[in-house]
Amino acid sequence: MNKTLIKTPVRMFSSDLPDHIKLTMPNLSPTMEKGNLAKWLKKEGDEVGPGDILAEVETDKATVDFEMQEEGYVAKLLVEEGAQDIPIGQLVAIIVSDEDDIAAFKDFSPGDAPAAEPAKEAPAEPAPQAAPTPAPAASTPTPAAPTTAAPTGGRVFASPLAQKLAVEKGVNIGQISGTGPNSRVIAADVNEFTPGFAPTQAAAPVASATYEDVPISQIRKVIAQRLSESKQTIPHYYVSVESEVDNLLKLRKRLNDHSTSKISVNDLIIKAASLAALKVPVTNSSWQDTFIREYKNVDMSVAVSTPTGLITPIVKSSNVKGLETIASEMKDLVARAKENKLKLDEFQGGTFSISNMGMFGVSHFTAIINPPQACILAVGAAQKRVLPNENATGESDKFRVANVLTVTLSSDHRVVDGADAAVWGQHFKKYIENPELMLL
Repeated sequence: MNKTLIKTPVRMFSSDLPDHIKLTMPNLSPTMEKGNLAKWLKKEGDEVGPGDILAEVETDKATVDFEMQEEGYVAKLLVEEGAQDIPIGQLVAIIVSDEDDIAAFKDFSPGDAPAAEPAKEAPAEPAPQAAPTPAPAASTPTPAAPTTAAPTGGRVFASPLAQKLAVEKGVNIGQISGTGPNSRVIAADVNEFTPGFAPTQAAAPVASATYEDVPISQIRKVIAQRLSESKQTIPHYYVSVESEVDNLLKLRKRLNDHSTSKISVNDLIIKAASLAALKVPVTNSSWQDTFIREYKNVDMSVAVSTPTGLITPIVKSSNVKGLETIASEMKDLVARAKENKLKLDEFQGGTFSISNMGMFGVSHFTAIINPPQACILAVGAAQKRVLPNENATGESDKFRVANVLTVTLSSDHRVVDGADAAVWGQHFKKYIENPELMLL
């Protein structure tokens, strides 16, 4: 899990309110515009101090710990657990320094945030109407939501988001046990609810449905957005190269007899691609709109599939690192990527990318460029081929069998000309077929 400090909290003073700190949705990555409040780890009234984790926030890249840097008490949580698409800068919590000041924020609402004044008209007991809708609602509330949410007996209090989800899922919200304040039904309760064997009329259509709507994570949204932009705005072209890998497989076996961290074929490919990129610097570059930036070292981004989406942890300066070091770093990066524990600088800022699907038996594919990088290498599985034997002495050894690897380099034609990609492929092939050259 990434950690980030809650920076630049706004300390407010008012004639009606005690001294307090307003915490807003932080900007946790360069491409982040909104975030999801995955989980509150503190509740109202809890004491907090520097280093304490207030919440888990799902950004466009990963799930990040929302870490405190000041001490005090949680006076008010203004965003529900499970809330999605919270804009950067939106007020999410109030912190006070004195525990006795918590009560002053009992009726504070997000609508009071701009003027830093609490809502005084909210009664202690709920009015016989729907629960107050928070100010950030994007449109006029749909009249059907509270009607559908009404239970068959007694009144159930639920958040507007929970009501909306219940309507979308066709669930009778009266059957759901609330885990929010005062047993209020929140969005997470609706998402986790499973209808019983005797569904109500509203829930009956869900029981007979032949599909399931899966919520889109913030990471998946950004993947969709960035790859769509890449494919639509970058002039891709593709150059494929075939290399025999028998010598590489033999070297790998010899190295692993002595290595403390087992070296994979992918580790060798990372090294070969890095050295080839140095031979053709334009492939290790990025498009910057008004200029092209060429990098002196290769920071290799390697695509890793995780439960929440694709992420590209980086082996920094992979061109100067030994194979054992690359193998050790990759194992660590992959393990932490799958647990959403990468730091921001461990998956942002690479200069060249590799996507390897050989372990799935894929022989050949093309990959979409990871902007602003200029190149990405798609790696398939090595396959046995029958090839002519250039050193044949007769009919009996006219042919030979070799393991052949096919890779395809996707290049940005604004940066890399076709001849450059072809030369890169020649260098890569040389390193793969003569892997001892990578040790020089």
